[in-house]
Amino acid sequence: MAVLERWHVGPWTTHGTLPGEPFEPGQKRTPDELNFDVVGLARILGRRLSGREELQVRLWQNELRPTHTRMCGVHTLKDPANAKLLAETAQEALAWLKERVPDGYEFILTDAVYLRPLTDLDAGVVTVDAVLQIATERGDALPADRLAASHVHQSSTGEWFAGDAICNWSGPYRTAEEAADAIRAARVELTSQLTEAGHGDLAATATRWPEVLTLRP
Repeated sequence: MAVLERWHVGPWTTHGTLPGEPFEPGQKRTPDELNFDVVGLARILGRRLSGREELQVRLWQNELRPTHTRMCGVHTLKDPANAKLLAETAQEALAWLKERVPDGYEFILTDAVYLRPLTDLDAGVVTVDAVLQIATERGDALPADRLAASHVHQSSTGEWFAGDAICNWSGPYRTAEEAADAIRAARVELTSQLTEAGHGDLAATATRWPEVLTLRP
């Protein structure tokens, strides 16, 4: 089973209202629209459907999103049984996503699909994202945080950077290994900063942090 090669912490779908909450037209998806987004997310990431399932997805799309210019947050499926089928299909899609998360993370569905780090400090793998989240919850922001949590990726011009899904935090570098070394150095700094800030338990997880991820084009 293939694990996701590219990921980011945070929401992976548009936000939606929860069942029973008032709709927010133009701002958030309805529950049916959000369930449809969950199904669509799994399809984008590689989940294959049968011909019959694909037809059902198109029928849902025609009712919930017949045009890209139609306002979100107002559309629901008229047939309750059909809405129940969509909700069940969304849960199946979510289960498929959960099977493919990298070590140390999990997908959850609340008002959106979120990828978040697991915060069990006794786990075999503890992510840098988890360490930073716990430090933040304790009231500390550390200077090395962004670079330490970065991955390596290559630009369209062939240069290498250390960054995340939104920003480059260091670079450019001539090679991927140079960019990875910058992240490793930031992780060493982060370990020292955690210790100095009184988070020895977080610093002690450094030996169980995943290797620096390098994304190849």
